[in-house]
Amino acid sequence: METNTISVKNPATGILISEIKSYSVSEGIAALKKSRIAQSKWASLPLKERIVFLKKFQHVLVEAAEELCELIAKENGKPLGEAMITEVLPVIDLTAYFCKKAPKILKNKKISMHLVKYRKSYIHYKPKGIVYVISPWNFPFCIPAGEIIMALLAGNSVIHKPASVTPLIALKTRELLLKTGIDPDVYQVLPMSGAEAFQLIGAGVDYVNFTGSTAVGEKVAAECGRLFIPCSMELGGKDPAIVCEDANIDHAASSLVWGAFANAGQVCASVERAYVHESIYEQVVEKIVKKVNSLKVGDPLDGTVSMGPMTDPGQFKIVIKQMEQAKLDGAKFLTGGSKLEGAGQFFAPTVLVNVNDQMECVKEETFGPTLPIMKYSNIEDAIARANDSQYGLNAYVFSRDVCKAKKIAEQLKAGTVMINEVLMTHGLPETPWSGVKRSGVGRVHSDDGLKDLCTAYHVNYNTWAQPSVSLFWQPYTKGKYKLLLGVLTMIWGKGFGSIAKGLKKIL
Repeated sequence: METNTISVKNPATGILISEIKSYSVSEGIAALKKSRIAQSKWASLPLKERIVFLKKFQHVLVEAAEELCELIAKENGKPLGEAMITEVLPVIDLTAYFCKKAPKILKNKKISMHLVKYRKSYIHYKPKGIVYVISPWNFPFCIPAGEIIMALLAGNSVIHKPASVTPLIALKTRELLLKTGIDPDVYQVLPMSGAEAFQLIGAGVDYVNFTGSTAVGEKVAAECGRLFIPCSMELGGKDPAIVCEDANIDHAASSLVWGAFANAGQVCASVERAYVHESIYEQVVEKIVKKVNSLKVGDPLDGTVSMGPMTDPGQFKIVIKQMEQAKLDGAKFLTGGSKLEGAGQFFAPTVLVNVNDQMECVKEETFGPTLPIMKYSNIEDAIARANDSQYGLNAYVFSRDVCKAKKIAEQLKAGTVMINEVLMTHGLPETPWSGVKRSGVGRVHSDDGLKDLCTAYHVNYNTWAQPSVSLFWQPYTKGKYKLLLGVLTMIWGKGFGSIAKGLKKIL
């Protein structure tokens, strides 16, 4: 392969799909210059006119839904149905939501003065400028598209660096967006190496949205910090699920299977460790194993397949190595545990028991189709074990008693806790998506996420005729000092006598 091309292979077959251009740093800088000019023009359009373009894009996406699902299945490995459920449908819904809500979210925010009544304040929102989206391979459409759409609505331009394993869906996204008649320089896609993409951070971008591994995210965040560039980081996870003794066992088992094996476990919010109360442990494990054994693994373009291949060759090797170590550590595999025979990066959906919190398969992010299951006897122990992680993206609680589950949820150190469900909040545009600890900083989606793609500017103004004198101005006098001291005592002093004390200080 030449150094200026990127080879894209089908993970289900290993067959080359396409070779595309890999951009250099100098080409990236040239793209940034065009982006800056385009952003100024784009931001000058009234919000309602930007919404017109994005609503057209929504309709284009609906028409192209089948084509998008097939490309995702071919390039990323998701089964067709899962590509629709977890990628295409959420983006169309997000576009509709923010096209409707953006005018209200981004309108000027009034601030009433509680003390200085003759003045008022308001916040107004302006776009950051150039938003640099660095996106992952596990959700090559849904993750970047949401941020791109929101950034454009806010008046930003976007430079998008897709993962080198899955650049085709990004190029297709731009092709579809250009059908709206939007300025081509407002959204540019730059497939390139990670090292070259890193250099663009300091070349003139105004905001960085990164989704990927914690190790790489640390470097990106450090560079953003060095340059005082605001950023959002959605990084790794080792998300726990707690199944209480009163949980609906069938529902919990089905949820855990979907949470662990959707997208072949390559979800930042995957259920990567389950804590099940000892009284129902055997029943839950039995039902999970039965459900996992019924999963059909194979060609993602086959509409009956439930799990496709893993996407990235490097991650595939990590999962194989971690499972080999788990076996050496004494884990018992109730299903799977190894690569499937034949072509492609297929790893059998794997359920592990006889594991503990110190094993690598429980402690470190796996990012593959595995589910370690452990038992607990009291809820305090389960909460402590769930929180004993460097990560904090999502967590899950299963109980028929929602009030009890909410009390547990509020003790879990995770950006989002779902009760009696898994994964799906990333697809709900009104909910924030963010992590704590080493799972990242900042947030995407939600009304606040749209505001984060803007800079909030504060304006303070007078509502009465401007006086010619002020207590706050020089010259300072003993009389002013005594007056302020008295007013302070009357307003914030303790007890009924504070008014009298204040007047005494004034007089």
